[in-house]
Formats: sequence, structure tokens, C-alpha cells
Amino acid sequence: MPRRSALLGQPLFRLLAINLAIGVMIAALLLGGLLYLNPGHLRDLIFADDSPGTALGLLLFGFVVTFGSAAMGSAIMAMGTDLRGGGKGGKKLELPIELIPGAKAVPVRAEHGARAVRRHGSL
Repeated sequence: MPRRSALLGQPLFRLLAINLAIGVMIAALLLGGLLYLNPGHLRDLIFADDSPGTALGLLLFGFVVTFGSAAMGSAIMAMGTDLRGGGKGGKKLELPIELIPGAKAVPVRAEHGARAVRRHGSL
């Protein structure tokens, strides 16, 4: 039991698990919507087969991979941004370095006219 709570105590793992669950819910809703709306007689085609579970499983798996990875990727890219602030985008937040044990802040050099970014205590 302590191992499970230690894994759930990791903020990065928790972030990814929550967003994967969001992606799975979106995938299930999309599959249910497709079956309900029956575009191009898709529902009729699936259920006319001898094993409709295979087609439904593959379709759901494809949607879970697509929307789960999109939700997790957008969560990773939004790290450090306060999305609650109104306006255009939100303000940048300092990330705790504890997200990756042993990580050090590295200065970044700007090239080709971009701004130099140097933040201490963050990635």
C-alpha cells in the first residue's frame, strides 16, 4: 500500500493520470455520439458484423490514444502557466524543481533574435 500512495504523491504522475482520464472520457463520449448519430450508417455497419466488439474496441482504443495523448500533451505544455488569469494567455508561474528529482536549472541562450531566458529554480 505505501508504494501506491508514493506513486500518487508524485505531482507529474498525478497530472498525467488525471489528463489521461479526461482523454478516456472524451473518447467514450465521442464513440457514444458516433453510435447515437449513426453518420454514414456506421452503427449499422458495426452491429451487422459477427463480432461488433472487435470493431468497437479498436475504435475506442484509437480514440483513447488520440484524445488521451492530446490531453496529456496540452497539460504538459501548459505547466507553468496560470490559466485562471484572464486576458490573453495568463501569466507564467515558477515551477517547483521537485517535479524532477535531481534536476538543475540550466540557463538557455537565445539564438536568431529570440529573447534570452534565464530562470533560477525552474526548468
